[in-house]
Amino acid sequence: MEGSMKITYVVLCENDLNKTISVKQLLESEKIAKAIRSEFAPQMRNIELLGLGEQCLKVATIKKEHSLEIAKDDYADALSLAEDDAKQKKLFKKGCDRIEMVDIITLPGKKAKS
Repeated sequence: MEGSMKITYVVLCENDLNKTISVKQLLESEKIAKAIRSEFAPQMRNIELLGLGEQCLKVATIKKEHSLEIAKDDYADALSLAEDDAKQKKLFKKGCDRIEMVDIITLPGKKAKS
């Protein structure tokens, strides 16, 4: 197979945060409800906050994406090669010793000159 692939990954840590919170859960928090009332309805009484729909917020740790280019023939070893790349770049630290594949993009092969 000609061509290559661009592998994108992030390093995962034990204390990473990845949580989804519904608007209903958010409004049930008295601290949040009080802050919304004081910001958007100051000095008003009998204000009720209602969540419409099933909208959610995601609270997550921001991760830097790293990438490497491999040959298409190495697809089966992509995870191992990404782990080796992370080790080579010294990205693994205490509590941060795993990776997550984010994206795989196939790059076109170079055409041979005739």
